[in-house]
Amino acid sequence: MSELLSPDRFDIVPHAFALLVAYLLALPIGWNREKAERSAGLRTFPLVAVACCGFVQAAESLATDSPEAMARIIEGLITGMGFIGGGAILHRKDSVKGTATAASLWVTGAIGVAVGLGALDIAIMLAIVTFATLWFLSPLKPSDRDGEDDRAGHAEG
Repeated sequence: MSELLSPDRFDIVPHAFALLVAYLLALPIGWNREKAERSAGLRTFPLVAVACCGFVQAAESLATDSPEAMARIIEGLITGMGFIGGGAILHRKDSVKGTATAASLWVTGAIGVAVGLGALDIAIMLAIVTFATLWFLSPLKPSDRDGEDDRAGHAEG
């Protein structure tokens, strides 16, 4: 255990850069959800990405010789993100709300994992596709059944 806490292992710059990238890639998604006045928004999404990136990076040295160990860590993150996203889904009257926010939380976790694994190309594409989907496809979605239109005009559930 003392070997894990050795000063030789303290290398903050690469980790700080990765955490910053995860944060910045999740920020536009959080901004979109915040603008739409959803339960999760500007603070939640970057924190989700940073946390997932941090879990992957923190476990990296322990799982270096064991791809199965890293796979289990990622599996746990996927499950945890599904659980968090499930909390954003609400059943009201005859409709379900929050599915886009839940899916956005899930993909934001994937962005953090991708950055943590060093797959920046994947993380960037996930961020672009997610933001574009939330922003450009929202106007194609019919307004709510109970007559309440989306307050921000560019986001769904």
